[in-house]
Parts: sequence; structure tokens; C-alpha cells
Amino acid sequence: MTGSIHEECGVFGIFDTNNEYDVTSITYMALYALQHRGQESCGIAVNDDGVISVYKDVGLVPDVFNRKVFDQLGDGNIAMGHVRYAKKEQADRANAQPLYVRHVKGPMAIGYNGALTNGAELRHELELTGAIFHTTNDAEVISYIITKERLTSKSIEESMEKALYKLKGAYSIVAMSPKKLIAARDENGFRPLCIGKLGDAYVVASESCAFDTIGAKFIRDVKPGEIIVIDQNGMRTIETHCGKKGHICVFEYVYFARPDSVIEGSSVHEARLRAGAILAKSAPVDADVVIGVPDSGLDSALGYSRESGIPYGVGFIKNRYIGRTFIQPTQAQRANSVRIKLNVLGATVKGKRVVLLDDSIVRGTTSANIIKNLKEAGATEVHVRISSPPFVSPCFFGTDVDSKENLIACRMTEEEIRKEIGADSLAFLSIEQMKQVPNVPDFDFCVGCFTGKYPVPVPECQECDKFKKKISENK
Repeated sequence: MTGSIHEECGVFGIFDTNNEYDVTSITYMALYALQHRGQESCGIAVNDDGVISVYKDVGLVPDVFNRKVFDQLGDGNIAMGHVRYAKKEQADRANAQPLYVRHVKGPMAIGYNGALTNGAELRHELELTGAIFHTTNDAEVISYIITKERLTSKSIEESMEKALYKLKGAYSIVAMSPKKLIAARDENGFRPLCIGKLGDAYVVASESCAFDTIGAKFIRDVKPGEIIVIDQNGMRTIETHCGKKGHICVFEYVYFARPDSVIEGSSVHEARLRAGAILAKSAPVDADVVIGVPDSGLDSALGYSRESGIPYGVGFIKNRYIGRTFIQPTQAQRANSVRIKLNVLGATVKGKRVVLLDDSIVRGTTSANIIKNLKEAGATEVHVRISSPPFVSPCFFGTDVDSKENLIACRMTEEEIRKEIGADSLAFLSIEQMKQVPNVPDFDFCVGCFTGKYPVPVPECQECDKFKKKISENK
């Protein structure tokens, strides 16, 4: 899928007990590995003996950070970082993370991945007590709740433990106090979070691919509801919020996560291979070549090819220098955006019946353009296979799924979608097939965006930023 669905952020943290490593550079490299989770803004916070320095800005990791910034952040033994995807109206420096908070009990830096289902309610309650918000993201709400609890708690981890009773929804949090690194995952485990070691240093990250990049060893996933506390004495856990069976977002395995990551013991690469193989069994077709839409469609295409016996081919060359922030100011440029990002390799598809694997169809416009380009390059037939069910509902847990009126599956049947996008045939994974893609027997999955049924209560509507409305619009 080319830029239609986005996921809300990636987090990383390191506590280097023996001061062996350049924690700033390590955090930078880890964020580079997590760049796929957020391309609008990024930031790093470094703790030097209790003094926390933060730098963050809008842009990709290599654009925001350089040697001058590293010198500004200085040295330390604790660091954390964040990459963020934001909706257009929230893509500014103020909303970049980590957030840095100064309060009477000491400073704190915090970043998170997910979305609070009661975030608007908590924000309103805090505003009525005099709280002033400088951002529109839930990280600031979380920081307020933690600091309020800190006033009556003996430690930062105790305040975190109390705060989690008030937070509803999805969150994988990394926070840093003057002496500790804290990580926490919501009791349903909607978003991934894992622990590793680099020598004697502990590291936490949204995905295990970050550990591979920095040479760290994966230890385990953070349990749903678990709080991890890392300080000079090592690592300990708080499990008062544990006990529920996890409901990880199944789309992590289809699209969000990097294929070289392992989440809850299941290889993302192998999960995508299974998705393709299932589609080959349930929706076979006579064809000459199987191709995938880069990047998340490539593994499922390989799985389809292996199961069906149809040769696998490279169908597209992807422009690696265009991120999600690519600007398309005119209609003509928007129409050509697919060609700019993905160029069809004519030698692979010319004169052939093509099976095209992609991870999803949202509005249908991108799929239609891709199919049009394939046929213009000489493909005689294009049979589309989608490694997820149709989107029918919004997500309340950190995925930017479009509203129902813009979801093509909410207004068209599968046959109507096929005609709309110009495919010769079309098939999706079913809900039950989708649940077979990850090999995670101890977890259930959140499939709310495919069913409209969610593991926890959700708001009736998603709140808009009231400060972005003109006075006349509030009447």
C-alpha cells in the first residue's frame, strides 16, 4: 500500500549502566530502523546525570539530526527517542516527541505509540483544573496524569502505576526521569513493545528490528499491562495491570512492522508469507507472474508464488527518496504521484497475466492508478489479491484509517470495487483467515477496523481539535 494508511509512531530507550556506549548515536540508529513507523517528526532526549536535553523537529531522522545536534545533546547514560506519524493538521514541531516536562518532583521526558480512547475526556477534565496544553497529542495528557500522581507517590514508577488506571486505549510508553528509564504497555497490548540488552545496557523499542540495527540481543516482549523499570540496579517489573489476554493489532503483521521484526514470537516476514499462501489457496487464478506492491506486498507475493507455483517477479521500482510528506499541490501532480513513487518494470509484466499482491485497499484511487499503470506497461490481465479484509470502520487505537464515508468497502460490494479499480479479479483475506496469519497462540487480535467490533469500548466519534476551528464554525 502506497501511503494511504499510517501508524502512530515508534519509541526507543536505552539505559547504559556502565557508561560504555554513545547513547545518543545508538538512539539515532534505532530511530533510523523505526523510521517506517513515523515520518513526520522525530526527537531524542539524553540524560546526563539527571540533566535532560531534548532535540526534536519535523522531518526524517537523517534530516533532523547531525553532528551539531549531537554535540548540543551532549553525553549521558540514558536516552530515549521517538518517530511520529501525524495527521496533516498535527504535523508540527510542537507535537513532535519526546515531550519534556519540568515539575516540582523533577523533570521527565516521555514518548508513546498508540491513542487514548478517553484522551479527549481526560484533557477536558485537566483543562477544567487549570491545565494548559501546548500540543494536540495524547502524550501531553499522559504526562499530566503521571505528574499529578507523582505529587503523592514515592517514585516515578509508582506514579506510572497509578496513572495507568486512568488511561484507556492503546499505548506503548517510554519515559525517562533523572535516574530511571520506564516503559509501559497497555493492558490489551494493542501496540508492540520489546526489551533487549546491548552488553550490560538495557534497551526497549517498538520493534525488534531496532535491536538488530544497534547490535542488541532481543530478550522478550513487554507483557500487556506490564511496567518495566530500569535503573542503576538493573531491571525490574510491575505487573499489577497484567492478566488480560492481549489483543495486538493484527495489521502490525500485515503492514506496519518491518518484515525483519519478530512480534510476540511471530516473524512478520513469515506472517506475510502465510497471508500470500492462504490467498493462493482460497483465490487461485491462472496467471504468468506474481508481483507485490512495495514494500509490504512483496512478502505476501512471494508466499502466493510459492504456494501457487506461478513465478515471482519484480513488478515495480520504488523511489526511495520520497517519504510520506511528499507534496502534491495540483491535481495533475496528485494523479501522477503513483508513477513518481512506483515505476512499473515493463519487462516483468508486458504480455503477461499478472497477480498483484497488496496489503489493503482504502479509497481505491491508488489501486486504480497502479492497475492502470500495469496495463499501460503491457499487462494483459491484473488479478488483485489483498492480504487483509476490507476496511469498514475507523481505528481508535493509533492507526489513521479514513472515515467511513471515504472507505470504498463501505459503499461498494467486492464486485463493484473490482470494476472501480479496473482489476480482472479481486479477492481479500477473510477475517478468520486474517487471524491465521500471525502465529501467536497466546494472543487474540484487534480486528475492529475490519469488523466494527472492538475489544474495548470506543468513543462514539473521534474528537477534532476545537482550536483549529474558526469562530464561525463553532456556532
